[in-house]
Order: sequence, then C-alpha cells, then structure tokens
Amino acid sequence: MRRMSRAVLFLLFVGLLGGVGQAETPENADVAELKKTVQELAARVSVLEEELHRERGARSVAESGDAARVVPAAYTAEVRHGVEDISSSAGVAAYVPVGVTNTQTAARNAAAVLPSTLPGGATLNYQLDGYYGYDFNHPIGRVEYLRAYDVLSNAFSINQAGVVLALDPDVAAGRRYGVRLDLQFGQATETLQGSPQNEPRPEIYRNIFQAYGTYVVPLGKGLTVDVGKWSSSLGIEGNYTKDQMNYSRSFYFDYLPFYHAGVRASYKVNDRLTANYWLVNGTDQSEPTNSYKDELFGWTAQPTKKTLWNFNYYVGQDHPDAVAAAGCAAPVQPGLCLQQVNPAPDGKTHIFDSYVTWNATPKLTFAVEGDYVIARLWRNAAPGESSAPSHVSGGAAYARYQMRPRMAVAARSEYLSDRGGLFSGTTQALKEFTGTYEYRFGEGFLTRVEYRRVWSNVPFFLTNRLGVLAGSQPTLTMGMVWWSGGKQGVW
Repeated sequence: MRRMSRAVLFLLFVGLLGGVGQAETPENADVAELKKTVQELAARVSVLEEELHRERGARSVAESGDAARVVPAAYTAEVRHGVEDISSSAGVAAYVPVGVTNTQTAARNAAAVLPSTLPGGATLNYQLDGYYGYDFNHPIGRVEYLRAYDVLSNAFSINQAGVVLALDPDVAAGRRYGVRLDLQFGQATETLQGSPQNEPRPEIYRNIFQAYGTYVVPLGKGLTVDVGKWSSSLGIEGNYTKDQMNYSRSFYFDYLPFYHAGVRASYKVNDRLTANYWLVNGTDQSEPTNSYKDELFGWTAQPTKKTLWNFNYYVGQDHPDAVAAAGCAAPVQPGLCLQQVNPAPDGKTHIFDSYVTWNATPKLTFAVEGDYVIARLWRNAAPGESSAPSHVSGGAAYARYQMRPRMAVAARSEYLSDRGGLFSGTTQALKEFTGTYEYRFGEGFLTRVEYRRVWSNVPFFLTNRLGVLAGSQPTLTMGMVWWSGGKQGVW
C-alpha cells in the first residue's frame, strides 16, 4: 500500500510536469501553484497511510482480546467520508463529524434505538414528562388544589410516560383509513382517566388515553369519521405538554371533559370551514352510565391565514341510572353487577365553548377562550329535590413570544365563576395568572420554569396548619419533557 501510494504520487507528479512542458511556458506563480497542489496530495496520502496503520493495529488488538482499545472500523469510515452513518454499526460509540449538529446526531441515534416508523407508514412516538413543584403555602400532604396534572408540592414526579402509535389516512396515496392508539402512565393518567364515579369499570381503560379508527368517506371534500375513544377538543388546551404554551393546565382543561367514546364526524365544507358532530357515551365515559347519548355540534373556521376559530355546543345527560351492587342473582360481565336507580336524575348539561388563536407575527401568538356551562340534576323538580341549576362561566387569555429559536416566554390569565360548586365543590370566584419561561435544548427535549398564583374570594387552599385555609395559592414549577418519534407537528 505504501509503495503503491508513492508510485501513484510520482506518476501524478510526472504527468503534471509533462503537461507543463507541453503547454506554453507558464508564469512563475502557476508553477508555484502546481507545486502546492502536489504537496497537498502528498499530505493527504500520508494521512490515509496513518489511518490504515491505526486500523490494522486496532484489529490486531481485537484479535488478541483487548477489546477496550479497539477503534471501530466505522469510525475510520466516518473520518474519511465526513458523514455520519453509525446507525448501521451496532455498538459503535457516537461520533460527530464536522458539519453535523449535535441535534441531528441525537435524533439519528434515537431513531436507531427507538423505532419511529413501521411498514405501511405508521409512526411510533414516545414521551416522558416530569416535574418538580413547590407550593409556598406548604400544604399538608403536599397536595396542590385545582391542578389537573402537577398535583404534588415539593416532590420529583412523573407526570406522564406515554407511547403513541399513529397511522394517518393518506387519500392521495390511496389509503382512506387510519388508526390511533395512545398508551399512558403516571400521575396525569389517574386524573385524566375515569373514576368509579363516572366509569363502571375504569381500570379496563385506565392506560388507554386514545384508541380509535378513522375512515375518510369519499363525499364532497371528504367526510372523516372516527370510531372509538378520543381526546376531547372542548377547551383550547390539550394533553401533551410539548404542544401547550404553559406547563400547568388551566381551570377549564381541568373542568371540561378529558375524553369521549363513540363516533364523531368532520366535514370540510370549504377551505376555511369544517363542521363537526359527535355522538358519544358521555363525558369522561368509555362505558356509559345511562342510556342517553351525548352530542356535540361545532365548527372550526379559519377566517384569515393567521386566525383559527373553534366553536362547540355540547349537550349531555350523565347522571347514572344504575349503581354498583354487592351481589347479582344472574351471571354478568366482570365488574358489571349493578342495581337500578329509580327514579334516575334526568337533568341535562349544556356546554358552550369557543376559542380563537391569532398568530400576530411568526414569533408572537395570542389566544382567548370563553366557556359557559349549565347543569341540572333534574329536568323538573322531583319530590324532595331541587331543579336549580349550577353554573361555571368565564374564560382565559394567552400570549406567547418566541424570543430566540430555543427560548420563549408565555403567560396565561383566567377567571372562573363556580356557582354551585360544579368545578371545585365550593361556590367561589377563582382567578389565576401563570408566567412561563421555556428553553428548548433541541427537538425532543425542553424545560419550562413556571410561576403560578391562584386567588379565590373565599378561603379554600390548604396550608401547613390543620383546618386553616388560605385565599391564594402561589407555586413554582419546573417541568421537563422528552419526546421522540416519527409524528410531526402536534400530537
């Protein structure tokens, strides 16, 4: 190899000189440039010889059993070609060549460890969401009131750990069907999923956040139909923290339904308007507690390129007509030993929900949400019962500014009037402000530091003294979210 390299170099040198001799006499500068080129070629050959020598030495060490000193062959290949291709070499230590960012390397390494796509176009996606929260009231039991997810103070907690399988329909490619499955674990799962109060058998569905199939009916611009269990779109906030402006969730995310099970349809009227309809078992019910089927009527409009407007009207009747019984005379399915409630409450719940998002500039976003909920236990007064309704009303305002590619700040302010205690169990007026600082280390890892303060017009929040309640709840939270997968955009 050494002799052959020097021979090639000599022939190249002779050829260059020959070319010079045959041509017209060049200037002295041209001759100097040719000499410089030859010197550079000689230097490159020397580098290649050294690399070959190291590679042979590494192989000799490996054959002798001293594996700790092995330099993988893939490393040499990467140095030569200046590209990263370690995903095809198992057990090779990470190497970052010049021109490849750490973010790109991390993404490719993650893809090599965690599969992100499946044959046919489905994606696999993973999330880990954790936090440390501190309540300045030092509540007994470290319990923070009126929090949907970050429920503990002075504790390192796992909010959510999840796996998402998603196969979106692709009509252009001839696939009109799709499927979605979200599996979740952690503190938020206990909040998010049903309880014995509104689910006959909550444990069956506890870790299944979403599970539905999709079909796009060839009607007009497309009628999309989903069947199964899905995340509620009542309220502007959603489940996955990485897709929200703040780390903590609003009052309305906590109060409005988390999920529904049934069938839903959306029809694209035109490029700016989509109509929505649902027929479901109930609010936060994978299995129904009565025979009434709740409905949603709504639309999603885009008046301008920078504005998105959602409006929803939901009507339901979620009072159970049967309760768990100690024993049954006839065989039933496991967990479905029930006895009739007679007479069963028949009052309705009406939810009016609307929210608008405005991207004022590429860096600045505003959003506003308004909600009105009215619920009755009885449609008409029954003996010994009251038909007076309870109300939840108010709204929230949001702002987010992308300071730099990795840094952003966000704020949320909201008001909730809880007449009858539908949300909190106590008649009160609640106010809340949240300020959030976000730093994104790269695509797949972000952290948020958040100060939040809640006020009530009555003493409501826990303190470190038994029986003594506070009128406000100041907290400081640091949340960290890791995610990886093939699904792009909002999950």
